[in-house]
Amino acid sequence: MPDGTTLTPDLAIIGGGAAGISLALALANAPISVVILESGGTDFDPLTQRLYLGSQKGVPYLPLDGSRLRFLGGSTNHWGGWCRPLEAIDFETRSWLPHSGWPFPRQTLEPYFARAQALVEAGPFIYDEPKRWTAVLDTAPLALAQGGIYTSWFQFSKTRGSILPTHFGSRYASDLQRIQNLRLYTYANVTGLRLSTDAAHLDHIDVATLSGRRFTIKPKYTVLAAGAIENARLLLASNDVLRTGVGNSGDCVGRYFADHPIPRDTATMVVFNGKLPGFYRDFIDADGAVVRATFAPNAGYRTSRKALSSLTTVDDAVELDDLGRAAIATAASSLGIDYSAAKAYSLGCGMELAPDPARRVYLTTERDQLGMQRLCLDMRISDSDLESYRASLTELGRQLLAAGTGMIRLDRKTRAEWLSVMDWGNHHMGTTRMHDDPHQGVVDSNLAVHGVPNLFVAGSSTFPTYGASNPTLNLIALTLRLADHIRSFFR
Repeated sequence: MPDGTTLTPDLAIIGGGAAGISLALALANAPISVVILESGGTDFDPLTQRLYLGSQKGVPYLPLDGSRLRFLGGSTNHWGGWCRPLEAIDFETRSWLPHSGWPFPRQTLEPYFARAQALVEAGPFIYDEPKRWTAVLDTAPLALAQGGIYTSWFQFSKTRGSILPTHFGSRYASDLQRIQNLRLYTYANVTGLRLSTDAAHLDHIDVATLSGRRFTIKPKYTVLAAGAIENARLLLASNDVLRTGVGNSGDCVGRYFADHPIPRDTATMVVFNGKLPGFYRDFIDADGAVVRATFAPNAGYRTSRKALSSLTTVDDAVELDDLGRAAIATAASSLGIDYSAAKAYSLGCGMELAPDPARRVYLTTERDQLGMQRLCLDMRISDSDLESYRASLTELGRQLLAAGTGMIRLDRKTRAEWLSVMDWGNHHMGTTRMHDDPHQGVVDSNLAVHGVPNLFVAGSSTFPTYGASNPTLNLIALTLRLADHIRSFFR
């Protein structure tokens, strides 16, 4: 791109990850000229990756330049392929959960899940249909007494063949090349979202390369799809017209950041007869899908117990200590159950965080190679978040005992113990949350930035609440809905 060039497409998409690529593919046959601006190239580049560097405080978290990949395909270049739709309760306003509620119910996204499932190549859209899984796998899930926890299912992204998972950059590069009205620019770093002087619309976009060239995009519409960290940074740093940044009249940009905590070895589960179905620990081929079972709280339990969501996984087999063996003997004997073949397993988890406006990213005085202000992340997790999951484990243990199937020992009590085994999902969410009130969110129900009708945000940064399901499938469904909305402007 020659220095000083100005381009005038109908639509500019900032970011070539799962959201940006899905949006471009969804608009392939529309009479719309589209430009995608991707910060990286088609492979990893350490100089470009350094643009993610930032600082942190609060609860120990992952390095900001380590959670994301900055080249075509974005973080699908290193994702695990775990797919699962959000549940209906995840969209609801819950009186006991401050800041909860999406502007629409899950039914609004239902028409888009099948197309999102096809893009991530996760097989047929089945998920929590236990009779279908049981018939295909010829094995019943662990017996649980009636209660708040049930066996739920993940499906996994896969490319052609059995390679796991789908890397959007390499998988869809040829499809993007065949779109006649699409131009993809790599190593194109957006450095500013420039509003009109009256702040009524987005006028143009400043773009720069690390080699020093600069050019301008003047689109009719723009979609910001750069991930929760970069979406917030661009909105906050574009403060030449509005001092607080674009879309930040309610001081919400950068707030409500979230990830899924993944504590390891949270509890030990014992199966009295030692017969644990393989789909709890391994990826299993079933009916054209790759699946794995987890334990999850149902909607009734979450409502009655005011509980957050979680998805508990069965991990490594473990040897019990003397106390553990004595506990099994006492419990099984009192129930009249043979425990001679008992086996024990460690449990892990992906859990939900409650929305918290103080968990946020904000600009610092440090600048990157392009002169952009870097961010600081103030990471937080509350004791109530941890207690909610601990209570769900307790309920799982109760149901196992009541069914005569097994029992659970809780292995973490104090906050320090929880944090000592804490990992994270690398699932950046929040920071540009969706809410119809501009004082409580950054984008409206159509993902348009409040006050800037030709600027939209795509991706999980718009999630008001997070559930425990991995975000990729859900953010793609949300992006496909946005594609239909944008298409309506050009009819």
